[in-house]
Amino acid sequence: MKKATANIQAILIADLPETFVTRRIPETLLEFGGIRGDRHFGLTSKADSRQPMYPRGTEILNRRQITIVSEEELSQIASELGVEKVLPEWLGANLLVKGFPELTKLPLGSRILFPSGAGLICMGENMPCTLPGEEIQKQYETHSKLATRFVKAGFKRRGVVCAVERPGTINETDEVQILINNYSNPMQ
Repeated sequence: MKKATANIQAILIADLPETFVTRRIPETLLEFGGIRGDRHFGLTSKADSRQPMYPRGTEILNRRQITIVSEEELSQIASELGVEKVLPEWLGANLLVKGFPELTKLPLGSRILFPSGAGLICMGENMPCTLPGEEIQKQYETHSKLATRFVKAGFKRRGVVCAVERPGTINETDEVQILINNYSNPMQ
């Protein structure tokens, strides 16, 4: 098993019902289910277009409790889009990390451990869609077709979705340990 570290740059919450856009908070308690009050909080969620194997609306395990993006990948997205910056808030992210530039390639089953003992388990890549692209478009009205261009620019750079494996408090100044899953000798 390979190990890496990264630094938390921001903790964010989507707690307004009319939008997926997040806002920054200095610390939070990760609970089984995610961040209480966040739009993705819960042990279960309703199946949508991401789970076509189930009828839409079917109650399923919530694998998208926490979304994480990296500062380095957001810079790459911004560069490809030709804009100054892409903020994690516009993507509805819960955590922004720095120091692990290929976050989106983090294998399923990898762990992210916090100093408090809290732990996340990676449930896979967060696939880009036009919704965050529309938010980026609002920020850069003079640029054309950012909503659809984001899907391509965000491919393999959109970050990962995680579930809380162990609750605990996290802070925006935390250094996290990343345990990278190896499929030939997987962590259980």
